[in-house]
Amino acid sequence: MLTKKKKLSKKAIKEDKLVELYYKAYGYFDDNKSQVFTYAGVLVIVILAAIWYVNHNNQENKAAAIQLAAVMNYYDNGAYLEAIEGQAGTNVIGLKKIVDQYGSTENGETAKIYLANSYNRLGKLDLAFKYYKDYDGSISMYEAASYAGQAGYYADKKEYNKAADLYIKASRVSSDNVLNADYLLRAGINYLAANEKNEAKNALEKIKKDYDTSPEARQVNQYLAQVD
Repeated sequence: MLTKKKKLSKKAIKEDKLVELYYKAYGYFDDNKSQVFTYAGVLVIVILAAIWYVNHNNQENKAAAIQLAAVMNYYDNGAYLEAIEGQAGTNVIGLKKIVDQYGSTENGETAKIYLANSYNRLGKLDLAFKYYKDYDGSISMYEAASYAGQAGYYADKKEYNKAADLYIKASRVSSDNVLNADYLLRAGINYLAANEKNEAKNALEKIKKDYDTSPEARQVNQYLAQVD
């Protein structure tokens, strides 16, 4: 005799679904356990590699800081060749080797700016440009300096529009950079040289508006007169 089929409750259906899901998951794991363990092993290796990289990078950054501090005495005293090459017979390896060995660290990136400045002061503009452009650190002051350094290179090549645009870019990196007024003035001068009078006016008037107490503000009117 046929008996009436008992209707399952929502709870029972849910429990059946969970049981089914469990067995499906267990079955997948059992069928593919070698692959699962392989993925887990790869994940562990990736995590360990990331930890090693962070620790290694921290150590490299500290080493770069020590070397950079040692060479800055030459740089500050205008001995740019020694700053670049280091001093034979001492532990001062010079900015070029610091960049070569530690260029991927924050202090290695900082060394690129000082290396570029040194080449610039020695008149080696192409080498200076290379390291200005290569800067990829996170310190806003040096980021702005990298743009300004590139701008100076283009100004020397009489590519005034490129120079002016980069000076503007330098002025926008950080609002509290003490060199912003200088960057804007240089931008204005280069725009004038490129006969871009509207852009020149905008750059120069921004000095009067935002940096009215700066030394550059006292020079603005003589350049604004050229706009009109």
